[in-house]
Amino acid sequence: MKTIEIPVWEKATLTVKEAAAYSGIGMAKLRELTDNDDCEFVLWNGTKRLIKRKRLDEYLDKAYSL
Repeated sequence: MKTIEIPVWEKATLTVKEAAAYSGIGMAKLRELTDNDDCEFVLWNGTKRLIKRKRLDEYLDKAYSL
């Protein structure tokens, strides 16, 4: 079976590890941010945490500090 690799900047959702590499924010900080019930850039698939890439970009554009 052939594996298709999609560049991170083209994916709709990212794993925490991919989001950390993409954004430069540590994995622990991303987990802390996404644990909040008000977080708009997290998507839960069962217990798997996925980061909505476009929403993360929007959040970072508006954020002053983390």
